[in-house]
Amino acid sequence: MSYNPWHGCHKISAGCVNCYMFRGDERFDRDANTVRKTLAFNLPIQKKKDGSYKVKSNTTLFTCLTSDFFIEEADEWRDEVWEMIKVRSDCHFFIITKRIHRFMQCIPMDWNEGYDNVSIACTIEDQTQVNLRFPLLNQYPIKHKLIICEPILERIDLSNYLNDSIEEIIVGGESGPKARVCNYDWVLDLKSQAESFKIDFTFKQTGANFVMNNKSYKIDRKDQLSQAKKAGIDHYYKEATYRNKEAL
Repeated sequence: MSYNPWHGCHKISAGCVNCYMFRGDERFDRDANTVRKTLAFNLPIQKKKDGSYKVKSNTTLFTCLTSDFFIEEADEWRDEVWEMIKVRSDCHFFIITKRIHRFMQCIPMDWNEGYDNVSIACTIEDQTQVNLRFPLLNQYPIKHKLIICEPILERIDLSNYLNDSIEEIIVGGESGPKARVCNYDWVLDLKSQAESFKIDFTFKQTGANFVMNNKSYKIDRKDQLSQAKKAGIDHYYKEATYRNKEAL
């Protein structure tokens, strides 16, 4: 289930160039750079008439998919969301970020070694971001750490930073009319790196501009997930907390 307490973002690195959120806002003539609270802000604690939560227990909430959880404009609202995350300890909150550098100034006072029901997935699209973001992710107190290489833009070497604290590597190509190339060799290389450290691996989507065996393929949006699944290269050594939920 998607949970977007705020909407809007700013492009900060190469992976942001063709961001789907910006494309969507452009179609509706909205300024995607304006960060604003949404009507779904308190979704985790909304209740039905009978007093039960609208969001079922054991649901995974993919949080801030149309923004960044650690974006500066949300500093005044974030503590409220942390409180809801604590209240809904029966759900799992999956947070994807390109702003891992802001992590320590954005966590609650009682974070300590991390909340059991929160996964932090750091987006790394090229080697520049590997070297900038991965060392920060490694040093921060987070119970569930993941790496998302999406959109993957070049061959990426994670080996200098990988360790058993990383639960999963998720890889995907770029969607949209201006999608940059996703080369299958890059995907297989990351799969091999994950295997070396017994880290779970998911090939999420091919992207629209896919290269395999030196041949280029244009993949329709509706087929990008299924074609990646059809490759049959996902591997799992453990049941990741976020996957072991009713919503998945």
